[in-house]
Amino acid sequence: MSWRYGLCAAPGCGASSRRGQPGSRAEGDGLITVGALSHALLLPRPAAVVHHAGAGTVASALRAGIPSVPVPVTADQPFWAGRLTALGAATAPVPSPSLTAGRLATALGEAVSRPELTRAAEGVARRMAVEDGAGRVVEVVRQVAGG
Repeated sequence: MSWRYGLCAAPGCGASSRRGQPGSRAEGDGLITVGALSHALLLPRPAAVVHHAGAGTVASALRAGIPSVPVPVTADQPFWAGRLTALGAATAPVPSPSLTAGRLATALGEAVSRPELTRAAEGVARRMAVEDGAGRVVEVVRQVAGG
């Protein structure tokens, strides 16, 4: 457990904590674990979000307009973590093999103290809100299909 910037970085807390039972206290530190939650319900609330940088979670964080601390683990996650950073909506990625409580606390402190990250995330959220993604897919499919 590491406390910095008035924030807590506790790798392993959450649905997969060592105790692992939703609603149980994690290590007696006042943290509560929960089961699955909707990104749409959860993500508008925090000042920043730490996540694995999977495509769905990246989209949810951007849609919510909050800065990210990407912690890529595998597959396409390093790509999406890089995209978040390139958009200016995230700190530099903290790859899973180099993750420590100290590095996570530092990155989270950066995410909540750099207003330009929030502005960039909010800008992407505004653009996403007016996109017609389904309509664009139909348009491209029709073009490819020749009609």
